[in-house]
Amino acid sequence: MAKYYYEGNLNEAVNYHKKGNIEYYVRGVINIAGRTYERYGIKTHFVGVGEDYIELMKQYVVPFVEDGDMLSISEKVISMCQANVIRMEDMKLSWITRFMSLFGKRTESGIGITEPYKLQLMIDMNGLGKVLYAGVAGVFGKLVGKRGIFYEILGKESAGIDGFYSHSAFEEYHTTATLIPREPDKVCNEIYEQCHIPAMIVDANDISVDILGKSDVLKNVSDGELAGRIEDNPAGQDDECTPFIIIRDITGREPQAYTPKKPREQN
Repeated sequence: MAKYYYEGNLNEAVNYHKKGNIEYYVRGVINIAGRTYERYGIKTHFVGVGEDYIELMKQYVVPFVEDGDMLSISEKVISMCQANVIRMEDMKLSWITRFMSLFGKRTESGIGITEPYKLQLMIDMNGLGKVLYAGVAGVFGKLVGKRGIFYEILGKESAGIDGFYSHSAFEEYHTTATLIPREPDKVCNEIYEQCHIPAMIVDANDISVDILGKSDVLKNVSDGELAGRIEDNPAGQDDECTPFIIIRDITGREPQAYTPKKPREQN
């Protein structure tokens, strides 16, 4: 069950601000481990395949950050920059994949294997036998109240496939899927070395947050605590174009005015 599930775009006009040429949206505060953190969604253009993530940092993040800030980065942006993507036109969809996808279940967290191309990509990565085994194990796991076995067996590479969404607000993702970023810790360390910003790369949605990589300077902070700082998914799930979330410790200070978006009612 989602703790936070919003209808549409999070970019409420009342929360919009500018700092020089940088456009951003206040995303509210969150309290973790006795500290208060304010989050800011940095507005960017749609990041395309092959762009330079260091140049993106210099363009959008460096002019905004203050000492002590840290950065949360959507994994999609890094994967796009690394050209770590798969396009439908480069895939061959088999009849068995079409058949198997009929038995998938659409959930609030995503379309999963109901999308044949996503399932085909899992088969291409893991082999048909392993995917069939994971599917059967997943069914039996649900019967005894254990969920998530399917992706436990196939691993984070399969779980991290993102895209092939016909309903995506971005046309690019209708026919393109991103894989998880390559060497995410190395990417975060490069960002720190060149831009002096502690960073983490996250796979986040309205259901969960997974820390894929982080700068060495954040190694003393647990993944659980880091995930907690963005547990309400302040980057959003629609066409916000706010893939960079600045997290600022404002403990003992007043936050900026913020009007939260009302979560969608759940059935």
